Amino acid sequence: MITLFGGTKGGAGKTTAAINTATALAHTGARVILVDVDKQRSAAKWHARRVEAGHEPAMTLVEKQGNVYATIVDLDKHYDHVIVDAAGDDNQEMRTAMTAADLMIVVLRPSQLDVETLEEFTDVIDTAKDFNPELQVRSLITQAPTNHNETETVDVTEYIVEFPQVKPLETVLYLRKAYRDSLADGRGVIEVPGGPGKKARAEIQELVAEVYA
Repeated sequence: MITLFGGTKGGAGKTTAAINTATALAHTGARVILVDVDKQRSAAKWHARRVEAGHEPAMTLVEKQGNVYATIVDLDKHYDHVIVDAAGDDNQEMRTAMTAADLMIVVLRPSQLDVETLEEFTDVIDTAKDFNPELQVRSLITQAPTNHNETETVDVTEYIVEFPQVKPLETVLYLRKAYRDSLADGRGVIEVPGGPGKKARAEIQELVAEVYA
């Protein structure tokens, strides 16, 4: 299965979501490969730290730029899950990955500026579906405030419903230090023991269960 994490808004947390999803899937015993198609190479740098630290399970990562269609289609023949991390803008890598992916997860922060990018992005989705009619598109809210009195997350979710091409995921990833700490050490949050990462671990487990059940 090919899962693409993308969108046209930078800084939304696509790499964090992709890495943690891949790590959680790897811990189920699935054959997982990360494909970093972002010129910033954030996932590749994380993977280098993971290899240096010797964390298990060992994970494979490849980098590719330009037209990535053939690469990820070929990888899909050899792995259970191909997790693609794309840059937060309208780029060739993301567009060509969309023509191959089974699922695209559009990562958004709970802000008006983020969700407004959907107004133009739905045209990109429609174009991709001309080539890949089976493409499913879901949205994932990340970096949500942990203050339970905030209303932005609900407001944004209600706004996303106005775009029929995108189906919101129920899982929300909140703004938690555990995500930053684990990435700095080449791990996913499910690999961080103790209480501080408990809520983040539960969020990633919930995401994987919702998407891949």
